[in-house]
Amino acid sequence: MATAAQSISTISSSLSWLEEFLKHELSPYPGRTALVVRMVIAATLVMMICMVFRIPYAFQGAIYALIVSRESSQATFTSAASILSLTGIGAAYLLASASLVISVPTLHLLWVITSFFLGFYAISTIKNFAASSTFAIMICVGVPLWDRHLSAETNVEDTLWLCLASAIGVVVTVAVEVLFSRIKPGEDIVAGVAERLAAVQNLLACFAEDRPVDQLLQTNVVRLTMVGTSMFRRILQRSAYAPNYAEQMGAVIALTGRLVDLAANLTSPTYLSGDGREQIRLLAKNVGDVRSALLAKGTPLLNAFHVTQGNVSHAIPLVTEMQKTVQLIKEVLMGSQSLSVFAPQPSSGDQPSFFVRDAFTNVKHIQFALKGCLTAGLCYIIYNGVDWPGISTAVTTCFLTALSTVGSSRQKQVLRISGALMGGFLIGMGSQVFVLPYLDSIAGFTILFVVVTGFAAWFMTSSPRLSYFGVQVAVAFCLIHIQSFAIEPSLSIARDRVVGIVFGLIMMWFVFDQLWTAPAIVEMKKAFISVLRLLAQFAREPLSADARAAIGRSYSLRDTISRGFDSVRASADGVLFEFGPSRNQDLAWRSKIREWQPQLRLLFLAEVALWKYRARVPGFELPESVRVAQRAFDDELARALAELADRMEGRPPGAKPREEWLAPLERTVRAYDVHEPQKQTPIRLQAFLSLHRRVENIVTSLKKDLNVV
Repeated sequence: MATAAQSISTISSSLSWLEEFLKHELSPYPGRTALVVRMVIAATLVMMICMVFRIPYAFQGAIYALIVSRESSQATFTSAASILSLTGIGAAYLLASASLVISVPTLHLLWVITSFFLGFYAISTIKNFAASSTFAIMICVGVPLWDRHLSAETNVEDTLWLCLASAIGVVVTVAVEVLFSRIKPGEDIVAGVAERLAAVQNLLACFAEDRPVDQLLQTNVVRLTMVGTSMFRRILQRSAYAPNYAEQMGAVIALTGRLVDLAANLTSPTYLSGDGREQIRLLAKNVGDVRSALLAKGTPLLNAFHVTQGNVSHAIPLVTEMQKTVQLIKEVLMGSQSLSVFAPQPSSGDQPSFFVRDAFTNVKHIQFALKGCLTAGLCYIIYNGVDWPGISTAVTTCFLTALSTVGSSRQKQVLRISGALMGGFLIGMGSQVFVLPYLDSIAGFTILFVVVTGFAAWFMTSSPRLSYFGVQVAVAFCLIHIQSFAIEPSLSIARDRVVGIVFGLIMMWFVFDQLWTAPAIVEMKKAFISVLRLLAQFAREPLSADARAAIGRSYSLRDTISRGFDSVRASADGVLFEFGPSRNQDLAWRSKIREWQPQLRLLFLAEVALWKYRARVPGFELPESVRVAQRAFDDELARALAELADRMEGRPPGAKPREEWLAPLERTVRAYDVHEPQKQTPIRLQAFLSLHRRVENIVTSLKKDLNVV
């Protein structure tokens, strides 16, 4: 009985959490309605153009418009040329390669498998998300066209129609984005961060003034906690911002998310001393300073907290953590600007590239492409083996599913299956039975299309923890209803397309989530440990004396580390979706890792700055004695980070660490200042030592948390 009661209690708690989660995920936020309107307008225009002019494969352009319209405007219209180019390249590849293998079955099968591999590899390695997704969809839709027993002329025409539908989606989407464009790049991210900082500042102001917290304000802070910062990280990852800006804002986003989480857990104390209220008032002011500086594109002054702590640490313990977090945000913003005054960034490393920098060195891209190729290849072989071409939508589903970046396997599967059932069976086939028979014009169908895409787009503008549900609804509906130019009277066609979608989802679940998977908390730990080891590796860079090779390797490692941070955060989102007897322990690990991650981000930014000294970038040259001492410090840093990774994996501690590993470097710098007073280096060496002190403080703090002795 106790077990049954406990199970019922667990289910009730899970349902309550889910209800609260959906409530906050679907709540409106500034700019959400405008974003949904842009998405719906773009998709509807694509549908109407294709229907009026009878252009096949309208679903391609409509789905593209929905997927791409949700990213930043700047990224959309600056990447239009790349998108159109890859659309043409995809069509040229299909036409040129298919003509060579179409008459030889064995070569044709190898061509199909190779094409699938290229499509998934493009998703993983092409920096421009919109361009990579367009190329991938061209492959997954175009390849099955050449399996039909039709003339080569018909296949060529359909391939060109597919290319045209894609181009229409590109042009219409870009036109809508230009019409509704914002002026400054990155303001989507800055505005979102500023909104969260304003909510925290207003909440702290209530405590400082000893007045009741407004219920609407408290609800808004809780909502922002539930929504999280995943959307901003996705925009940052998919937009072509400079690496330095992306790394800096990535750290600011992570720290802001932690600040909001801490604020959401604040409770009003029964009594606060004058010093306590003043401490909170100063904290609110510092939050406001950071917010104003971000909106003004400036850098806040790195003010310390001078007010006496009083009894505030006992009354509201989380305030101290919030102070540390705000201080870290200021240090992130200060660090990037304080170094830029000495020398420009190495120009050769900042040149835009078509692929991510580790596209040809990181084995994970190959692994992703192989898994995707296996999934789509199995779908292709099975539906051809059973002679059921109607479910070829399985291949398209595999590629569209791979565009998702949601976290855990259970989370992915819930969103995929529920979205397919909602968009395919309930909305797609339901409207075919109960709505479409009463519509006799394109105007009526347009109203239905706007309602469905609006519903899907609202979900798509949630955080990545829920957004893929909206993607799947839109995909299922579009694949059913805009593949022809009239109302489809036969349910068998819709049935086949929905079965194909579900079949593709099952294969994705089997290959991606069962053959190579682990619980979200395990994936989170692995990603965090990987970041620690990569940071240890980066601490010893550059290893090459060749400047060009050193810069290339540096940026490749930086990209890999940044994606590692994103992977940790994505897995953290996935932990929330996994239940079981270890849930409380998993949530505790999740909380600790999320607390450590902002510190690692700050350590990463400091390492990026210190790399300039090790690489002897013009303006960052060091005396030989200082350079040798820095190398000794870097070796000890790398060893300490590797030790942290070992302890996370449960390995016993290695050799006893050095008691002092910053002191020798400080002594060397002081000795140089004494013996070479004529050198104009004190300011630069002061910033140099400040970075090393920051690194040592962060590593020491992590050691204490992990009980590394």
